[in-house]
Amino acid sequence: MTTIDDALERDQGIPDLDWHVFPAGTERDTFPAPSGGLARVRLGDDGAPRVVLVPGVVGSKEDFVLLFPLLAAAGYRVESYDIAGHYESVGAGPQQLDPPRASYDYPLFIDDLIAVLEDGGPAHVLGYSFAGLVTELALVARPDLFRSLTLMAAPPATGQVFRGVKHIGPISDMTPHRAAGLILWGIRYNLNRTPPGRIAFVRERLAVTGRDCIDDVVGLMMATPDFADDVAAIDIPKLIAVGEHDLWPQAQHDEYAARIGARVATYVTGHAPCETAPHQLVRDMLQLFAAAA
Repeated sequence: MTTIDDALERDQGIPDLDWHVFPAGTERDTFPAPSGGLARVRLGDDGAPRVVLVPGVVGSKEDFVLLFPLLAAAGYRVESYDIAGHYESVGAGPQQLDPPRASYDYPLFIDDLIAVLEDGGPAHVLGYSFAGLVTELALVARPDLFRSLTLMAAPPATGQVFRGVKHIGPISDMTPHRAAGLILWGIRYNLNRTPPGRIAFVRERLAVTGRDCIDDVVGLMMATPDFADDVAAIDIPKLIAVGEHDLWPQAQHDEYAARIGARVATYVTGHAPCETAPHQLVRDMLQLFAAAA
């Protein structure tokens, strides 16, 4: 049960802000991943323990702006990147692979993440929503690259994961294109009543992220393999971090946590604790990192 503490009070005081702006000292570069150049940001002492934050579908590295200074101040080297086909990595994708492929698939995103992790060594990894599935599959493929795993608002299901989503579950069995359109409609019309600065940035990045990529990713989420037992078998600390008003019901997150051997942290927020509960999220991640040490 969530309690009032200093982290919660700090989160309640977060103002609307410009989501383009990372903390002073943040380094920017383009990482040469298998699918093409990925826009990357990094902050903290080179050589400090790494934390890699992976955004989900229609997301970007800017989703973690509020986590960057907190993790760096705690002594970590924090990194994030735009996944292929998204925002400033829009040029990366299956057409850049050798040989080229026709569509975005799980191996593309997994191979990119593994390449990022290899470029610096093992890390504490957070996967946000769709990226939670990618990070779990990467963990199974290369457990040596993971010190801990945080699944933030990730689908706690396999198969057609949208069937468990609140409200839209009963109507979610449609084509990936139509399902993606439903998701984009909710974002464009700001059904979650996101503050003006945030929704302006979200609409800006949505305008450059390719619709074919979004359709492909939604299709992947509608056919998610069952890898939970493989994840459970890997003995690293795991955390499931979710809002009380996440897309998927709390009971499903609790059941999935029990299945993979993860602790659950729940916040009084929605699908994006990194935006609205960053101090609480970092507090719980630091506890996870300590367990890994």
